[in-house]
Amino acid sequence: MSKIAFIGAGNMAEALIRGLITSGVYKPGDIIAADVLKKRLEYLRSEYKIKISDKNNKAAKQADIIVLSVKPNHVFNVLEEINSELTPRKIVITIAAGISIPAISQILENKTKLIRVMPNTPALVLAGASVLYCNENVTSKEKERVKKIFESVGIAYIVEDEALLDPATGLSGSGPAFVSIFIEALSDGGVKMGLPRDMAHRLAAQTVYGTAKMIIEGGAHPAEFKDMVSSPGGTTIEGVHSLEKGRFRSSTISAVEAATRRSKELSKGDK
Repeated sequence: MSKIAFIGAGNMAEALIRGLITSGVYKPGDIIAADVLKKRLEYLRSEYKIKISDKNNKAAKQADIIVLSVKPNHVFNVLEEINSELTPRKIVITIAAGISIPAISQILENKTKLIRVMPNTPALVLAGASVLYCNENVTSKEKERVKKIFESVGIAYIVEDEALLDPATGLSGSGPAFVSIFIEALSDGGVKMGLPRDMAHRLAAQTVYGTAKMIIEGGAHPAEFKDMVSSPGGTTIEGVHSLEKGRFRSSTISAVEAATRRSKELSKGDK
């Protein structure tokens, strides 16, 4: 069994650790976490029975897959720390937004196997969506191996063009915020029409959850499901008409477009 190290032990790292153990992809003894916060490491060791280290280079030395789960402004310092422990057989994964493969390659040797991943926050409840891009040094077998890591916390796609990580960021990376706004708006609508706040909040969240679950599991196009719910002359089509007058779809498309554009700016180093 291979070993995997997480450099940075925050929420996303914990989500992946929990997913890997729950799915059986890795055993606790084959997972190592490194972080500057000793209290955080002790919690992870107690909760998941994994190995821990207070030294990034020691953790990297023990693993053949290394996940950089630190904030973007710490990535390059961590890479310099662990560079001496990297071999051509090891895989380095970064989940830091805005840090491109070419930028990382400037610090590491070109022979390094690099994978950049755009996960999203629902991975924290094992319902995430991740998009992966691998450099030319990663084999097909290794791609599938890493894909399974992120499938342990949701769904995962591999793309052949790194530029596609920007629209993935705009859609699935920023999308949870957009969906949260929609849930809040649904809840506010219920309150306006007389529902108690707690009930409206739960109904709105459950409605979004249930609808997404039906679309995913049923394989239907969202438009098909919308048409199924919209009876002629009924309440739903009246509400749909109101959404269309408010440019709901156009605004949502523009939100994804704006988030994608900002992702591209960050990747180029724009402030």
